[in-house]
Formats: sequence, structure tokens, C-alpha cells
Amino acid sequence: MAELTVARTYARALFGAAKDLDKLEVIAEDLKDMEQVLGNETELVRFLSMPSIPQSEKIDALRDIFSGMVSEEFLNFICILIEKGRLSQFERIAREFDAIRNEEEGFSAGVIYSSIPLTQDRLEKFEEETGRLLREKVRLTNEIDESLLGGIKILINGKMIDASVKTRVSALADAIIK
Repeated sequence: MAELTVARTYARALFGAAKDLDKLEVIAEDLKDMEQVLGNETELVRFLSMPSIPQSEKIDALRDIFSGMVSEEFLNFICILIEKGRLSQFERIAREFDAIRNEEEGFSAGVIYSSIPLTQDRLEKFEEETGRLLREKVRLTNEIDESLLGGIKILINGKMIDASVKTRVSALADAIIK
């Protein structure tokens, strides 16, 4: 629970700074990019997690790697996380930032599960259709679920919209048996 409070505190600070600087979109993109890098680059994460390496070396390395790739404000934020020993909370901070942003902008956040990655156009169409169905603004994140044979599942506000092939086949089987 304390970790969630820490993540929310840092996310609020980052959100407030991004809003004040009118860089909300830039910072949101930087967060996604960094989340992807940290998810893929295990050697970098290991380097940043080693307590035997001085924080100044970690910060210098990050500045060398990411300078020009992310905004200076975001890079400063990452450096603060390193100085405070909070980089391990990055993923939670990113999720909290998104939640705060969605709340601020009046969106309900959800996840759309598919067997293959959805294009941005397709994702936007699902957001539009789901929003119309639920009568609210919707922002969806695509996650791959390899157990799906086809179709999609959408989870939003505790509600599941299941348009998967498996569910359709199961419904058809039930109809034939009855």
C-alpha cells in the first residue's frame, strides 16, 4: 500500500509539472517510451539497480543515453527517481500518471485484449464504439492475449465486453445442445 502511495505522489508531481509546463502530451509519450526501454533493456535495468554503482554514474549514463530522446524535464524526473532510490517504482508511477491524466480529461481507461497487436486506427474505432456503448469517453490500451483464437475482449470499469471467437463458439454450442 505504501508503494502505491509513493507512486501516486510522484505521478501527481510529474503530472502537475507537465501540466504547468504545457507538456502533458510530451511527458506522457516520454513515459511510454521509457517504460518500453526499461521493459526491453534488462542490462540497463540491472545497471541502474546495482547499489554498488554511485548514483552520479547512473545519472550521467542516463543523460548520455537519453539526452535528446526525451524531454529535459522528464530526464530530470528520472534522475530524481534514481537519487531517491525510487526507480523500481517507475512502472507504477507510469500507471498512476495515466490514471490521473484520464481522470483529469474525463476518460475511462480500459484494456482491449487481442490475439495480435491492433493498429492505431483500429484501436481508435474500438474506443469510439465502446464509448458510444457505455456513454462515456474511453481510452483503451492494447494488450496481447495469446489464448484468444480471434476476436477481442475489452475490460473497462470492471465490465467485460467479450467478443472473442471462443465465447461465440461456446454460445453456438450451447444453442445447438439446447
